[in-house]
Amino acid sequence: MTPDVLAAQLLTIVTPILEARRAGSSADLTVADVVLERPKNRDHGDWASNIAMKLAKSVGTNPRELATAIAEALQAVDGVATVEVAGPGFINVRLDAAAAGALAKTIVDQGTAFGTNQSRADEIINLEFVSANPTGPIHLGGTRWAAVGDSLARILSSQGANVTREYYFNDHGSQIDRFARSLVAAYLGEPAPEDGYGGGYIGDIARRVALAYHGDLAALSPEELQEAFRSQGVNFMFDEIKASLHNFGVDFDVYFHENDLHKSGAVDRAIARLTELGHMYESDGAMWLRTTDFGDDKDRVVIKSDGQPAYISGDLAYYLDKRERGFNRCIIMLGADHHGYVQRLMAMCAAFGDEPQVNLQVLIGQMVNLVRDGQPMRMSKRAGTVVTLEDLVEIVGVDAARYSLTRSSADSNLDVDLDVLQKRTNDNPVFYVQYAHARTHNVGVNAAQAGVDRSEFAPELLEHATESALLGALQEFPRVVAFAADSREPHRVARYLEELAGLYHRWYDNCRVTPLGDEPVTAVHRTRLWLSDATGQVLRNGLTLLGVSAPERM
Repeated sequence: MTPDVLAAQLLTIVTPILEARRAGSSADLTVADVVLERPKNRDHGDWASNIAMKLAKSVGTNPRELATAIAEALQAVDGVATVEVAGPGFINVRLDAAAAGALAKTIVDQGTAFGTNQSRADEIINLEFVSANPTGPIHLGGTRWAAVGDSLARILSSQGANVTREYYFNDHGSQIDRFARSLVAAYLGEPAPEDGYGGGYIGDIARRVALAYHGDLAALSPEELQEAFRSQGVNFMFDEIKASLHNFGVDFDVYFHENDLHKSGAVDRAIARLTELGHMYESDGAMWLRTTDFGDDKDRVVIKSDGQPAYISGDLAYYLDKRERGFNRCIIMLGADHHGYVQRLMAMCAAFGDEPQVNLQVLIGQMVNLVRDGQPMRMSKRAGTVVTLEDLVEIVGVDAARYSLTRSSADSNLDVDLDVLQKRTNDNPVFYVQYAHARTHNVGVNAAQAGVDRSEFAPELLEHATESALLGALQEFPRVVAFAADSREPHRVARYLEELAGLYHRWYDNCRVTPLGDEPVTAVHRTRLWLSDATGQVLRNGLTLLGVSAPERM
């Protein structure tokens, strides 16, 4: 019996009890109102609900009295072994072995669909992440967002959302000019400009531009030379960025060019819309957006007194463009240095008549520090000043890099111990989870050699304490994924997988799938094979959501 089925059973019991106590008035409850939790102490049962405590006041009764009435009716439900009322009105439910064990076959039958649903089918999501300036390789902060953002896209899609991965291509502004000047300096053999970019990659890109240029670079004026290196250099740099991301398992559906906003008139359209809504005004020769009406600490200049667009003008145009493309959820993932920018973005959203945190959500990621031999790793061979995506992958590989960057909450600083990630031991979390999956595959191979097949399934035989614990964890997977989607926290899936791996290893040590010696193959061996297969399927499903492989052997 899955949690959803048990919740539905509880709803059918609670509804008439409430209506009877409300003199026939409708209880107006849904399954979402019936919250089930796994008790921390397994002696308290498989599931616990506080539904009686939540609803007792509405019908003017004691919570424990209401819980007792619910428990008596729930006791008669097929698959429920015992129901107890605890404390002020908690309802603790223990399923019989057959009802709990039936989940193993359900998981195997559903395969990759287990853990998915269509609850977010009405959400058309634009998920913008990484969006590093095309002025150098992707640093660790961008690498973390690549791992977390792609995992979040996979998780949201698994819940029915229509997700578009978008990269905001910053090809407009002063940073591109500095990049171009740095390339020209490298080509001319001069030191990098004081405000320019260093690192070996600048020389690499400059040489590529020089080789690709059709014509005589020496004949160009300084302005023409900078433009030649700007246009071609940005393209070469961004090709490298896209290749690095692709090799990291991250591909984008849309690469949106910032420059297009200014060339297409999108900024003017956004200003016109906000003017029509009454939120723009002129002062001191500049155009201002009245963001203080929507919670910002001060109004924002959109067009400066010299007629040039301020930085926020691009944000206004870009957000409106996303909404006009049909996205009803816009999620932006920004680095820690943008924390102070959130308030004005939410004010912008409200100024357009939208709902902050619904139509627009901003996620802030914190810093990543690499540790090697107990010391911070600070320098990149190629970038010169920062450690890059390529550096991390070269050291630990794609799987370990993605998993380690995703397994912790993105809004907290993260120290990644490279020595641990290179170990093939249980200290390495990605190895621990992947090894559990490989072990499920090996169990299947050994079972086949021993004549254990899947011709029989007797879930009532899954009675061992480690089997109960493993089944309990397997039941949680759909809820964990749904919560990860709702909270925008992929690390919930990673931590769940580590717990599941631990429970599987303990089960493996206590319950045999293959018989010993001349012992005959029985129904319990065949049923345990189903349970092992189910665990392997959930581990695969979870690792896939994180963009991490599920190897069959380690």
